[in-house]
Amino acid sequence: MSDDEKRDKEQTNGQYMGLGISLGAGLGVVLGLLMDNLALGIAIGVALGVTIGAAASSQKK
Repeated sequence: MSDDEKRDKEQTNGQYMGLGISLGAGLGVVLGLLMDNLALGIAIGVALGVTIGAAASSQKK
């Protein structure tokens, strides 16, 4: 595998993680507003987003 292919693969994995975090934070805001605890909702959403992003990254390998 060339250096360019490795770099492209790493960038793609980072994109899934970023997408998971951003979607998780957005859903966390909604969850936090429903629970009347915005900070907790965002924390839960980001944690779920990281988990989903990591799962998506590992499936693409």
